[in-house]
Amino acid sequence: MAQEDYRKALRLGQKEFRSSVLKGTYPYLQALDEILEHTAVEYTEPLGVVNIPLASIVGTKTAGRKTAFAGNFMPLLDEDTEFAQKWNALCDAHLSVGIRDPIKAYEYMNKFYVEEGNKRVSVMKYYEAMSIPGSVTRIVPRRSEDKENKIYYEFLDFYDLTGVNYLWFSQLGRFRAMDQAVNSRPGQPWSKEDRRDFQTAYYNFEDAFHRCGGARLPITVGDALLKFVGVYPYETIRDKTGREMAAELEKMWSEIEALTQDEAVELSLEPTTQAPPLISRILPLEQSRLNVAFLYEKSADTSAWTYAHEFGRGHVDEVLAGRVFTKGYDNIRVGENDDEVIERAIADGNDVLFTTTPKLMECSLRAAIRHPEVKILNCSLNMDHPSVRTYYGRIYEAKFLVGAIAGALADNNRVGYIANYPIYGMVAGINAFALGARMANPRAKVHLMWTGEKGVDALSELEKRGVELISSQDAGLPRGDKHYGLYRLDGEEPVPLAMPFWHWGEFYERILRGIMDGRWKLEGNEAGRAVNYWWGMASGMIDVLQSRSLPRGTKRLAAILHKGLCSGTIVPFEGELYAQGGVMIQAEDKQMEPEEILRMDWLAENVEGHIPAFYDLIEEAKPLVRLQGIYKEAQV
Repeated sequence: MAQEDYRKALRLGQKEFRSSVLKGTYPYLQALDEILEHTAVEYTEPLGVVNIPLASIVGTKTAGRKTAFAGNFMPLLDEDTEFAQKWNALCDAHLSVGIRDPIKAYEYMNKFYVEEGNKRVSVMKYYEAMSIPGSVTRIVPRRSEDKENKIYYEFLDFYDLTGVNYLWFSQLGRFRAMDQAVNSRPGQPWSKEDRRDFQTAYYNFEDAFHRCGGARLPITVGDALLKFVGVYPYETIRDKTGREMAAELEKMWSEIEALTQDEAVELSLEPTTQAPPLISRILPLEQSRLNVAFLYEKSADTSAWTYAHEFGRGHVDEVLAGRVFTKGYDNIRVGENDDEVIERAIADGNDVLFTTTPKLMECSLRAAIRHPEVKILNCSLNMDHPSVRTYYGRIYEAKFLVGAIAGALADNNRVGYIANYPIYGMVAGINAFALGARMANPRAKVHLMWTGEKGVDALSELEKRGVELISSQDAGLPRGDKHYGLYRLDGEEPVPLAMPFWHWGEFYERILRGIMDGRWKLEGNEAGRAVNYWWGMASGMIDVLQSRSLPRGTKRLAAILHKGLCSGTIVPFEGELYAQGGVMIQAEDKQMEPEEILRMDWLAENVEGHIPAFYDLIEEAKPLVRLQGIYKEAQV
């Protein structure tokens, strides 16, 4: 029996050897000593006896035995050698009592190299075991700017919390994200039960991943698992079998394939002007009637954000009457009844769903995977989900114009700016406002405050500083607080001067017309990329409303800027740009890329204030910031 197993293992080793030679890759095991000859080591650390995942054992400590094995640890020596006899004896021991003696190995960059026990590893790999006990010494490289090095140091922090050594990611920030996704107390050590449950879930998912063909993708099992638990919460899948997970994973495979894209998000910066296919202009429309649902976290009575979208829904009802029929679903409790409400909207016969807050992205994604025939769009930015299209406006263009108005009116050169949370696009709005203010008034300083920062009363603090001209939230309720847009403090009531205006109806109308005339397919994602609509003032989606009381010269300036922003002759983030402290961000002959604007995490030099750290945010802000925040992943 063992002799026949050796023959099979030998054939596997020879096949791997020939394949490596044909590919031009090294055909033997890697030797750690040879790797370390060119590596600066920070320290070594004994880990004691741990279970080593066999998939992570890739080589030997020294060069002595490396040519006895192919790169997959299968033997290369003939079956009449003493080596083969010892290998066969280990096979017999494994089948009768099991291989129990720990090997001796070194861990470097979360890969393992065997010093004693190469044949034991070979036998266990042949029998497709998951792990083998080993006495391990960790060798830690010196910190560097290399991406793999940074990921490894994130792994070390994760290992300290979890003791998990079989998980790996291809991108920064994902170890912390996994802890947040599966740990009921993120940042705290895992219990034995936590470790046991996660190990079971991981290996079941690995089975599912391979069933679906994941081995062909240039991503890790961990990458795919993190995406999976972003769709199906960990507590709902940790007891599923590999076969059950595979059924769910297959439905969302486009989401997994998106992980292989260098640029997973395709930004649509302007409405398409491409004509629909000729066939759709000759034949009857594919869908001449649409039922459309609008889903809101809050109601139009309590939320200015919901009120603005409801205003947009009213626009659709008016301009597309008889062709589009809409219905609103409000007061959705995120994480409680969101899946139920979105399923009800689909059961009600709606063909298109607009979910109007990033907080509804997770339920939108699950619904899109369950119902691929329904078109679902979520109001958010920079989300890499091919199954759900996202939409937002380049509000920084309007902020630039409002900033210019503020700068022109700032008699004492002081302008206040009240932001809420540091999420995608927010800092771009602050900086565009500051650049506009400085353009109109080179001495203008923007005093930045955050409503989402703990212990801060933004309005009171600005009043203490003698700031009378303030830009706050974009809009308010008709009968609510008047502290929104750009206003001047003058007695008890603020005096409105200008405000960005979200014309959601314009966006919704264009999207729905595109669905009915076939343009939706023209804008479809290619090669698994997500589609994000990020339109500006030229689309009509965003504008600036101005008070009639503005001075004539200020109105003239605003008109010139408005025309330039719409035509593209004025670009807020073009030319020489400096951050606080005089740090040059961009040279004179450059124009900032859209992705750089989205992820902007610096403040313009004429801004007085800061971006609050994640731990300084109020609890209400943290879920949204985790989802859409500008922080580097490791900070959250």
